[in-house]
Amino acid sequence: MGIKGLQGFVARVCPDACRTVDLREMAEKHRIDHPDSPPVIVVDAMSCVRYWYTPESWVSGGQWREYLANLEDFIKAFMAAGIKLVFYFDGVVEEKKRDEWIKRRLQNRKEIARIFQFIKTHRKQPGRGMFVVPSALPTFTRFALKSLGQKTVCTLQEADFEVAAYGLQQNCIGILGQDSDYLIYNTCPYFSIEKLCLDRLVTVMYSREDLCHALGLSLTHLPLFACLLGNDVVPESLLEGFWHKCLVTSPHKNNSYNRRANVLLAVAHYISKVPCSYNSLKHLEEMLPLGSDKTLLYRGVESYLLPGQQSPWIPPNLTSCQMLSLQEQTDMCQDKEIFRLAKEQHIQSENYAIFNILSNGEIECSNSLEDDCDTEIPGQALIYRPARQHIYSVLLESGTGGTCPLVKEWFVYFGNPLQQPELIQPIKPSIPGGTPNLKTLWFAKGPDVEKQRYSTFLACFHLQEGMELLQALEAPVAAFCCLLAYLIMQVSSLSLEDLHAFVALILCLRGKSAAQLAGLQLAQVDSRAVHLGAVFVRGLTTLLMANSACGFPFRMDDLMPWEVFDGKLFQEKYQQSHRGCSLEELLEGNDSLYTPFQNLKSLICKACMAKKRKIQSRPRGNGFIPGTQQREFNPRFQQAHRSYFVPPYYNQTRGYLSRNPQPQGRQHGMGHPDRRRRFHLPP
Repeated sequence: MGIKGLQGFVARVCPDACRTVDLREMAEKHRIDHPDSPPVIVVDAMSCVRYWYTPESWVSGGQWREYLANLEDFIKAFMAAGIKLVFYFDGVVEEKKRDEWIKRRLQNRKEIARIFQFIKTHRKQPGRGMFVVPSALPTFTRFALKSLGQKTVCTLQEADFEVAAYGLQQNCIGILGQDSDYLIYNTCPYFSIEKLCLDRLVTVMYSREDLCHALGLSLTHLPLFACLLGNDVVPESLLEGFWHKCLVTSPHKNNSYNRRANVLLAVAHYISKVPCSYNSLKHLEEMLPLGSDKTLLYRGVESYLLPGQQSPWIPPNLTSCQMLSLQEQTDMCQDKEIFRLAKEQHIQSENYAIFNILSNGEIECSNSLEDDCDTEIPGQALIYRPARQHIYSVLLESGTGGTCPLVKEWFVYFGNPLQQPELIQPIKPSIPGGTPNLKTLWFAKGPDVEKQRYSTFLACFHLQEGMELLQALEAPVAAFCCLLAYLIMQVSSLSLEDLHAFVALILCLRGKSAAQLAGLQLAQVDSRAVHLGAVFVRGLTTLLMANSACGFPFRMDDLMPWEVFDGKLFQEKYQQSHRGCSLEELLEGNDSLYTPFQNLKSLICKACMAKKRKIQSRPRGNGFIPGTQQREFNPRFQQAHRSYFVPPYYNQTRGYLSRNPQPQGRQHGMGHPDRRRRFHLPP
């Protein structure tokens, strides 16, 4: 997460450490010097996602097809220069960084509250100055890059350490990211994603050597320098007294600099006078108010040592904290074969979240763009908790005879102060004959096992009775219906108008290009639709987790948001539906979507009715434009939505987006009130 103020300090006070470089030229030099190895840049993806997300709209749940196109363009620019990219993502939140993680999540909640206040006041998206990345963007970026053929690594430690280690060990031409910790690690050069000009492949390289020269330090001083400025291991709050002492004795105070810059100069001057030895480090630890943990400084310095590196501040014979942090915690999973496969899939970005559960029984979820003032929609963490409890049971109860262990959840939602993890009890899904064990779900083969995987997945969302109808659909549409039905069952305030908006979204999204979606203009932004968009996208991550646990009944690519969701399009459909527009308008005048609309709606209504959930009409009208009269539904629209459940105009041979659609000439009616309008989606 870096050292506060260091990046700006380097740019202002040490301009010689900021060099503009041409990555094409660096790649060509690498090829000359190392003809047997291609030029590689290792990318700290977590610090890049906010720079990759350039679509204009960001509040409504994400412009996923635009984003996917952006990533593709990014990759092509480097491929054209013959540069290979390797992307690293954080796979864990280490315990030593939990307090900082919590602090940032609580701050993010305040920022999100301000965003919703702005939307409600101005009925539009705030400017880029209030930008937050769409919910779950890093998660889906990982799978997007993998789908685009890139090497994508999900880490076992915080990503910055593994990125720096990979860059050093693989002789990469540099690290691309935006984290000042890369100025501290003694590794390959550090390039700025923020300063990158993609069309020319020119950016700024931050030089450790020039930084050290400007500060009067050596490279071996940098880890201690970082710790004494405050980082993820040593809190800034413990260092105020030390900074004051350094400022008083520093000869470098400059009134034209801010206080932070003067602190950096003063700490550097102090360190330059300290002998590089373990005794000096111990003396500093005694001097600082570290409380009961006198090893903070030691652990902080050691956290910057990459494999094979030593430091004069650390005796070589002491046990490495880094190595201890890499030891596998397998108390939650005693089956080595299961654990090995989960770990491999985790590292290769093939599964989602389950390795964290199997290794140490802990999982976290960052902020979502949710309106804490909306009391009708629970936090997404609570909406999807019943499904997660079933997923935990699938993972942890298989093959165990005793009590299933609790899972520690760090999920951000209104009312959770994040002072400690919530302990969540796994709950067995309702499956006739019991839940299949993981050995069966993950390793067995054959049609019976495929059916077990699918039925177990659906059972996690209380939808196993709808298996036959769902299996007849194309996989992305089946997943969409599964999620939407679950969401409506869990959130009693969701209405027929919300259902219509979601179904129209999945139908109208089909065939739309990234450019077409980018060109969609919204007159207004509805805050409730913003909230629902974020909740829905978070639900897709729950599908990913269930899919990983159940042995992949779906391809992960079929569960991606660019297959089933677009933020602006959902806003449009939501506002149209709640205004009471005609079905013709909702479906953009495409008559061929009428029957598919009825089919999908009927399927979802039937699933909800099976759980005694009646979906009521509750139009919220056009809350934006004063004096606008709410129009009546089109008669066909009214007729089709007269009751809570319309018998499904559907069968496996001719259902909407079925896996094996039959020619239209073989269709036959099923008593639909408008038999003349049997429209089918063209291939």
